[in-house]
Amino acid sequence: MKIPRSLKRLGSSLLIGGQAIAATMRCRVNIVELSDQLLETGPGSLLIVLIISLAVGSVFNIQVAAELTRQGAASTIGGILAIGLAREIAPLLTACLLAGKVATAYAAQLGAMKVTEQIDAITMLRTDPVEYLVVPRLIALVVMAPLQCFFFFIVAIWSGHITSTAVYSIPPTVFWTSVRTWIDLQDLLLMLVKATVFGLIIAIIACGWGLTTEGGPKEVGTSTTGAVVTILVLVCIMDVVLTQVLFSA
Repeated sequence: MKIPRSLKRLGSSLLIGGQAIAATMRCRVNIVELSDQLLETGPGSLLIVLIISLAVGSVFNIQVAAELTRQGAASTIGGILAIGLAREIAPLLTACLLAGKVATAYAAQLGAMKVTEQIDAITMLRTDPVEYLVVPRLIALVVMAPLQCFFFFIVAIWSGHITSTAVYSIPPTVFWTSVRTWIDLQDLLLMLVKATVFGLIIAIIACGWGLTTEGGPKEVGTSTTGAVVTILVLVCIMDVVLTQVLFSA
């Protein structure tokens, strides 16, 4: 029975990710490349996170507030929004945004380098391409994914507060009291754990798909699409697992 190529690439990506993690533990990091990737993953992706978090906070809160107001439970709106964002919406949507913005760039960059034999040239210079190219990207996503997630959470909560006050005339003190009552530090810490795991998945799959690109330039687009699809599937599966493990108690 022939193994599907996607599964082979997944296995290769996991091996590349293991090598990158091992190199990171040995502090084998290209500092210049790391700085560039931190800028791309952080400030370079901040605008789209800002726009989506504003929209999500407003739309989610309008939908929830409309129903809760009719039920006479308007005082719980802030808390429900905060819990929903921290436990599910913020880490999952941040991962999807980073998959679309950062993973596509990683897969395309490394895929183009592979088909143009730049990876082979790096190897001939006795430089490990995993240490030189993958490790900085992996560290950048593991560091920036939780930061972007926390920023998403803060902006979405603020957006929800604005819409609650402007549309449903809910006093700010009522909204923020509800937030403080419903959410605690553990929820925020577990939110960041989720985001960190998602960032690791995005980095490993995007870089793995890029380095396993075969053929000509046309295959770069195929690898990029395949990387994003695989990331979204794995993130959703891991989201179910982490939700069960972290929030089931």
